[in-house]
Amino acid sequence: MPVSADDAETLALRALAWIAGQDDLLGAFLGSSGLTEQDLRASAGAPETLGAVLDFLMMDDNWVIGFCDSAALPYDRVALARAALPGGQQHHWT
Repeated sequence: MPVSADDAETLALRALAWIAGQDDLLGAFLGSSGLTEQDLRASAGAPETLGAVLDFLMMDDNWVIGFCDSAALPYDRVALARAALPGGQQHHWT
């Protein structure tokens, strides 16, 4: 089932809040994205930043499971939400 852009943004904001609540994950996200805390505060609602949040979350299956379990979401919802945000479209090269 496709996810609307608005629903994807809401899910990504929830994921960001979950990441911020996990020991060391916020620092890891900031380090991997190159954002400072101030940058993140200023751009947290931007679709591109929210896409980066979901990209980061999907780097580790345990993070996806932890977030989805805490939010009572099916595990595939993160990838579906990512596809609805800028840069999330899957390209088939064949």
